[in-house]
Amino acid sequence: MNAPHYPLSGITVVDLGQIYNGPYCTFLLAMAGARVIKVEPPGGENLRRRTAVGGGAIPFAMLNSNKRFVTLNLKQPRGRELLIDMVRRADVLVENFAPGTLDRLGVGFETLRSQNPRLLYASGSGFGLSGPNRHYPAMDLTVQAMAGVMSVTGFPENPPVKAGPALADFFGGVHLYAAVVTALFDRERTGVGCRVEVSMQEAVFPSLASNLGRLAAAGAAAATRTGNRHGGLAESPYNVYPTADGFIAILCVGETHWDALLGAMGREDLRGDPRYSTLAARVLNMNSVDQLVEEFTRRQTKQALFENLVRLRVPCAPVRELAEVVTDPHLHARRALENVDHPLYGRMVLPNSPLRFEGLPPLTIEPSRALGADNAEIYREWLGLTADEVQTLERDRVI
Repeated sequence: MNAPHYPLSGITVVDLGQIYNGPYCTFLLAMAGARVIKVEPPGGENLRRRTAVGGGAIPFAMLNSNKRFVTLNLKQPRGRELLIDMVRRADVLVENFAPGTLDRLGVGFETLRSQNPRLLYASGSGFGLSGPNRHYPAMDLTVQAMAGVMSVTGFPENPPVKAGPALADFFGGVHLYAAVVTALFDRERTGVGCRVEVSMQEAVFPSLASNLGRLAAAGAAAATRTGNRHGGLAESPYNVYPTADGFIAILCVGETHWDALLGAMGREDLRGDPRYSTLAARVLNMNSVDQLVEEFTRRQTKQALFENLVRLRVPCAPVRELAEVVTDPHLHARRALENVDHPLYGRMVLPNSPLRFEGLPPLTIEPSRALGADNAEIYREWLGLTADEVQTLERDRVI
């Protein structure tokens, strides 16, 4: 029986990514069937070095499943020659260094394209490869600060805070994957590669849509942090409410939801009340709405309330802890999360790709491997070097 053909089967990716942004892009490529060769400096990429810190192995393992692992010192001329040899045989190169880093090393886009005109060269950065801010320090925190994410996160009476997840890094990685796949599609028609780039700041900006609506409607002074309320203060109820044993998120997008919630609360007396009968009225009376809902939710247990409101088709969800999420039977049933015995780090829960393709099961997770674990396969079998040549590269610390 033939092995399943995944959408990117036959595509080879040279992965120079580091931390979250580039590696998540290449993880998605790998889980869509591409052969991804992760190229690390002899000491390992920055995220691998965090594995010595408590829990630090989890992020590296999450983002580097189903890849091949080689070491290569790009600061040495022979290391750069080997990268060029790889690129001649590859379809895609992905990097998220600071803009200009690979150009300074002599292996930038123009150099590599001259060796392989079909190459897709994908660059992830904080603020883009052009523009006055291109050289600003770009980590998830700094991009959240510059992009306005921090200014709208938290409660208005408190200082701005970052979003809990690394939104900028991962939004950037997802968009970089999209850029690569889009360019691969175009290459099928033209036969010519190109450079694609994604700015983390630009990838995050559309997610501020609700907050931007508030800015347009009420001006800069009003466009501030809204806590757990709607970013544009355009929905009510829309909040996180206390229960007898935790918290629950509830929102009503339309009148059907509101009517169902009134029924659950036993407040049919409020039907037709002009303070609450329309969305616009509820927004004007947001504090009163939240008080009504909270008085009800405080008397309920979180799970029972959730089940009742779901039955009534009121949008809601219990606020869960991470420990609950990683054991979620739904996510495990879909193989979105899988229990894996990692050869380096032990038993852990790892994500599969969120992308699903009709008729194809999610690829089996192949755990990330030791630094340089595939040097022999890549340098000898793929690039055709002899055993003596590989041994010389090791001796000279090129790999």
